[in-house]
Amino acid sequence: MDLINPNFLKEARFYEKIDNKFSRCLTCERKCKIAKGKTGYCQTRINNGGIIYTIVYGLIPALSFNPIEKKPLFHFHPGTTAVTVGTYGCNFSCFWCQNYHLSHPGEVLIDLVRKSKDYLSPEKIIELAIKNDCQGTSISFNEPTLLFEYSLDVFKLAKKEGLYNTYVTNGYMTEEILKELVKSGLDAMNIDIKGDSFMVK
Repeated sequence: MDLINPNFLKEARFYEKIDNKFSRCLTCERKCKIAKGKTGYCQTRINNGGIIYTIVYGLIPALSFNPIEKKPLFHFHPGTTAVTVGTYGCNFSCFWCQNYHLSHPGEVLIDLVRKSKDYLSPEKIIELAIKNDCQGTSISFNEPTLLFEYSLDVFKLAKKEGLYNTYVTNGYMTEEILKELVKSGLDAMNIDIKGDSFMVK
């Protein structure tokens, strides 16, 4: 984890140590078994000495202010705007992904993280939301579950300011993750159904 901005590093909330070499990430249903010094499938989680860390906490290369209907969420605070943020990586590999440059950026993610200066604190996100007359937050662009620890901090701050919180997700998170998100202030989710082999054709 040399040369990574320490702001991007945060111990994962859900993982288990298997033995002296491997730990298991419990963020999504892949439940990757990760060797020391290696990352899981999404490349956003690394095993450092048996401890799983996220390497994308506050790494926000994508930010915009969108109508809630663009999520798309209908009949949920219609006519409002959400500050929308995302990072790199994904636990799926859909070749039609509209944000493939973020979900699969084309280089080893940890190398990209080492070069990045795109840190935004949770406090800054809420500040931007208020400054731009937003009524809520949305974690989107890539799979938001990979920003889980960051989401918790953003959501709690948002609630203090009377803002709603949303996810645009593939829904492949673990039940424990979902419960923690709801407890921390998640109000709504749009779960993208990716389709079966017939739809791919």
